[in-house]
Amino acid sequence: MRSGRTLEALALMIMALGQMMALHSEATAQGPTEPVRVYQNQLTRIENPKPLLSDYPEFFEPIIEQAHFEAPAIVQDENADLTVRAWRFSYNARGIIEMPNSLRAAETAVIMVHPWAIDDSWGWKSPEPAGVADFCTPEKNALAARHTKEVIDPFLNRMRGRAALIMYSLPGNADPIRTKVYRSFSKRPSDEERIAGEKELRRVLADYPYKGQGLPEQLTLGKTQPVADYFRQFPGLDAGARFNGDGFWSLPIPVSDSVSVERNDVVIFDGEGYPPLRGFLKQHGIRHVLLTGYATDMCYCRTTAGYENLSKDFNVFLVADASLATFPANTSPRFAVNASISYAALNQLITQVSWIQLNATTPKSP
Repeated sequence: MRSGRTLEALALMIMALGQMMALHSEATAQGPTEPVRVYQNQLTRIENPKPLLSDYPEFFEPIIEQAHFEAPAIVQDENADLTVRAWRFSYNARGIIEMPNSLRAAETAVIMVHPWAIDDSWGWKSPEPAGVADFCTPEKNALAARHTKEVIDPFLNRMRGRAALIMYSLPGNADPIRTKVYRSFSKRPSDEERIAGEKELRRVLADYPYKGQGLPEQLTLGKTQPVADYFRQFPGLDAGARFNGDGFWSLPIPVSDSVSVERNDVVIFDGEGYPPLRGFLKQHGIRHVLLTGYATDMCYCRTTAGYENLSKDFNVFLVADASLATFPANTSPRFAVNASISYAALNQLITQVSWIQLNATTPKSP
């Protein structure tokens, strides 16, 4: 008769064997495992490192850290024709780690998050006298539009025809108007549809009154918590119907006119969720994403095409100087975007426009 301890050990062995068989069955069902390589995580100190992201000081406060290290490439595609130098920050390494990367442009998508056409020629406007949208004031929206025109649009034009896809994410669902103006996951509109859709879109945006209530003239404050009562009735950001008007957020938002949208560019509709975006990218052979757009601290990370989603399935590079963070209580976004990117660098690879270079032989698609 077996002892209790022997029976217990036998039960544990049987349980472990069952777990191993289950893992083997799961791996078999998923197909052959992906080949792996051993990455030599060797860090070489970079002497006298230069500030990072210093090309556009009006929009981005350069990142300065005492210790920089060079590491081997993470992405090394065969027949690569796109070089993307990148960096991340590690508290454990006590510094910034830079590394070169070699990508295939044909397996790369460039995505711009939320290029909202606010306060531009499309006619979607900040509601008056106190409504808010995008960067929340007409003056801040104008600065973001200039950043788009001066930094992001030239980068998109350089990549267009070389990268596999140029894409833009917009709020809402795929509606009948915008799917006539822009290519989407399921439709390529004809030239006639685009012309008709643009006229309809401009008409819908022009018909909206863009009026909301003014600031509250009186507030009711209790004796116990007057501060909480104050902010409950007059918060720092209220983008609801009170100040923006009924139906403002139901309007079909176009791509900013600061972007040179072309017929093969694709619009992502946030309302459809992440799985359709992931499926579309996989269908087109995408493995890498160069991410641009707004706002670094909000939509850029958390919406459908934000890096929190994309980095689960693709090699994502945040093109940091092609992004702006929201900047309340400041006239410049440069410190806010610096802080947002610095924090993201704990778990994301960061690059910049000047570090992304196409080889001269990179073919241009028709």
